Amino acid sequence: MFQKKYSRSEKEPQENATSSLPDIVFMLLFFFMVATVMKENEPLVKISPPEASESKKLEDRSLVRHIFIGPPQNRVLGDQPRLQLNDAFASINDVRPYIEEQRPQMPEVLQEKMIVSLKVDQATQMQMVTDVKQELKKASARKINYASTPGNDRP
Repeated sequence: MFQKKYSRSEKEPQENATSSLPDIVFMLLFFFMVATVMKENEPLVKISPPEASESKKLEDRSLVRHIFIGPPQNRVLGDQPRLQLNDAFASINDVRPYIEEQRPQMPEVLQEKMIVSLKVDQATQMQMVTDVKQELKKASARKINYASTPGNDRP
């Protein structure tokens, strides 16, 4: 009914241009989806890897499958070393099926290049590590990496 009249010196109120806002939001969303790295496995066991005098960084992390061995983070589960595959505790007999399950998830050309990284707590007895290595041998997983921390004598 009543319309406000504007004088020539007074400008009409401008509306904010929001037409490009969805483009900006989707561009930011796409950027964060591409740039974000997801953590593969949440360790359920405590790992304090041994020190190494010489170590080498793995080149292609997509080839690596992790096996964790150490005492559980949760004290209720005890303090004896346990084996972790993916995000669950497992037994030694589960190692071979785990490797056979992981291999087809890789491109066929890279399946023979698969590396199994053993992240073992330094207080773990070697018998458990030896048992895991025997199961890896049965699964034809011949490339094994031992995770470690750099020693103090590095240049």
